[in-house]
Amino acid sequence: MPKGEGKLIAQNKKARHDFAIEETFEAGIVLQGTEIKSVRAARVNLKDAYARVDNGEVFLHNMHISPYEQGNRYNHEPLRTRKLLLHKKQISRLIGETKEAGYSIVPLKMYLKDGYAKVLIGVAKGKKKYDKREDLKRKEAKRDIERAFKERQR
Repeated sequence: MPKGEGKLIAQNKKARHDFAIEETFEAGIVLQGTEIKSVRAARVNLKDAYARVDNGEVFLHNMHISPYEQGNRYNHEPLRTRKLLLHKKQISRLIGETKEAGYSIVPLKMYLKDGYAKVLIGVAKGKKKYDKREDLKRKEAKRDIERAFKERQR
């Protein structure tokens, strides 16, 4: 199964709007006890999440996984830092690419693949305001062309 495919749990649409994604990696994620149950119930928010490389390991910060409703005192902390599982070559590549100014690691989507929770992360460069406007114009023009083509076929 190609990366990015599986049962979609959460998607970070804002990331594609705010950043230009240059490369993507599929990473496993280390979860505690009731976190996987909340993930399966799609109680995940990737909106303000970002990844950072510390001591040769990649960690995901600010990803919100809601506490499990049937969980008791063993419930998890919603905004805790979670470790991402990547190969050593991928981590060294991420280190090299994020050393350049303006690059960051952003989670794009979270999904279940073969029973495991996976996160699709992307190496991203922030867009300027005029880039965002240009993308919106391009998208709107494409939509107009599609609409005109549809009308013509009737």
